[in-house]
Amino acid sequence: MTTELHGAPRTYDVRTYGCQMNVHDSERISGLMEDAGYVRAADPDGADIVVFNTCAVRENADNRLYGNLGHLRPTKLRNPGMQIAVGGCLAQKDRGDIVKKAPWVDVVFGTHNIGSLPALLERARHNNEAEVEILESLEVFPSTLPTKRESTYAGWVSISVGCNNTCTFCIVPSLRGKEKDRRPGEILAEVQALVAEGVLEVTLLGQNVNSYGVEFGDRLAFGKLLRACGEVDGLERVRFTSPHPKDFTDDVIAAMAETPNVCHSLHMPLQSGSDRVLKAMRRSYRQDKYLGIIDKVRSAMPDAAITTDIIVGFPGETEEDFEKTLEVVREARFSSAFTFQYSKRPGTPAATMDEQVPKAVVQQRYERLIALLEDITWSENKKLVGEKVEVLVAVGEGRKDERTGRLSGRARDGRLVHFATGGTAPRPGDVIETVITYAAPHHLNADGDPLSHRRTRAGDAYEAGRMPRMQGVSLGLPTIGVPAPLPPATDGCTR
Repeated sequence: MTTELHGAPRTYDVRTYGCQMNVHDSERISGLMEDAGYVRAADPDGADIVVFNTCAVRENADNRLYGNLGHLRPTKLRNPGMQIAVGGCLAQKDRGDIVKKAPWVDVVFGTHNIGSLPALLERARHNNEAEVEILESLEVFPSTLPTKRESTYAGWVSISVGCNNTCTFCIVPSLRGKEKDRRPGEILAEVQALVAEGVLEVTLLGQNVNSYGVEFGDRLAFGKLLRACGEVDGLERVRFTSPHPKDFTDDVIAAMAETPNVCHSLHMPLQSGSDRVLKAMRRSYRQDKYLGIIDKVRSAMPDAAITTDIIVGFPGETEEDFEKTLEVVREARFSSAFTFQYSKRPGTPAATMDEQVPKAVVQQRYERLIALLEDITWSENKKLVGEKVEVLVAVGEGRKDERTGRLSGRARDGRLVHFATGGTAPRPGDVIETVITYAAPHHLNADGDPLSHRRTRAGDAYEAGRMPRMQGVSLGLPTIGVPAPLPPATDGCTR
């Protein structure tokens, strides 16, 4: 494949929106680009190729994408050799409409054919016209693709893609397809490969992570997978996201409590505390079941930090319904929450429901929810003042760290900790122990000297500038490498 223009390797930049699945998909996009001979742009604004990996969950996702594409149009006009590609969920949804609205886009690809991107870019450059390729089903399981990891110490591992649920507010199943599960041995092979590169923490990913096993008929498969991760030598932390309350079983709670490297942190989406609204959302659990799960988790792991998702203003939500949500928040005492004002997504049943809640009412309820959550999370964090915590040092978690002289990282329960380094010089990927001295609603501070500092292989890799690079873990499906060469363009892209 020809990836050079005027004698220099062509550069790329990937811009990611949305969930952890998209973040991990962007690592695959980067891996594909570099396997095809491109190099990451030192200056993103000067990249020869800009790839947008989009999200379609929120209403403003469309506006955000087209606004960003509009900002790039003058750059494209000044540099005809530049290429713009749009992938991800919004590309899967809007398809050919993207090049109609933004005709300066060169490539549109969907959630099922990430591996086609390098070939589509070359084809668009050769043919001097936009290439749009959207598949209706998965071409290859994404983990067969090369991956350029963004962290030396923490890695995403997909255990499944797609979703079999039919939540009325969610467009993801129509864009990601039905759930497809990887075999446990293939997942563990990827985990072991990451650990061999120095990674200390993995997060198991799935649209509905705890329904894992549905495709091969083992409803206890997820708990077994967590226990198997506990046998991987050198793996210090295991997390997972996101489970669904309807599939959350007692064996998973037992696996979390009994497997030492599985972190006592749980993201459990609530969405609403009202049984009536949950029914309208097609969420197949009710308030009592949800709180029952929380009680079981806390009984098995009193130190567990539980986070959630909440939607305010779903169609038909009354003040009484909203009060039910506040009731659950008070009882569950979440350590943090992702909160959303309901927005219509075309193509979802909820978008055409009657009794859409007025924006002013949604805003007022949202502000009340945020105020309650802030009180609770602050109160929960204050309980940790004076406690010793283990922190995995991270990159970019604390925006004020340079000014305050602190570093940042995550405790085992997922809480963000800003800590003073004292006489130590920890690197991202190293592990320190420290004592919490101050609590805020969204973070903890540790202003004393660390109690200990453990240098790790992940820290060594960071210091040496080595990022884990996976060549793909075979699933017995066709693999994707560098696409077959196409004839080189003779006049470059003139779009």
